[in-house]
Amino acid sequence: MYIDVLKCLRERRSVRAFKSEQITDEELKAVLEAGTFAPTGMNYQDPWIVAVQNPDIIAQLVRMNKQFTEQEGNPYYDAPTIVLVFASRPEKWKNGMADGSLVLGNMMNAAHAIGLGSCWINREHEMFDTEEGRELMSQFGLPEGLMGVGALSLGYPAAPLRPARPRKDNYYRVIK
Repeated sequence: MYIDVLKCLRERRSVRAFKSEQITDEELKAVLEAGTFAPTGMNYQDPWIVAVQNPDIIAQLVRMNKQFTEQEGNPYYDAPTIVLVFASRPEKWKNGMADGSLVLGNMMNAAHAIGLGSCWINREHEMFDTEEGRELMSQFGLPEGLMGVGALSLGYPAAPLRPARPRKDNYYRVIK
């Protein structure tokens, strides 16, 4: 098992082309549950995870995200599922952004482990800091005082994953 985890970590890549087929409920649950087991400061379990498969809400998220980028096309790469992660604002919990980032990382690795593709998407912080974003968070049943941390595009990869680029020299140091 230990070697399988390291292999998974080495082979995971961001996916930017997805099949239109929706993932199964079991696959989605596995990814979401992996997010809930991410480490959080003081085991506070501050992040909130929202998976969106509703086409109308996905279209709204695409439109909202595009307001904060000059990127052409769908910023979620036409993934059939978008997973949003929220956390408390720093004035309530200083580790919110870090904790939410770990949740996203866990979900990305879990997705790869079960044959799904994912890509971390930015701009949720800006999107959900708007009136429309706050209204959407309320529709999701989230408490007030949260910020968007990031999102995952999630689905079946439309193409084989590329091999990893070489790691830079001297990436890490060991000081004894």
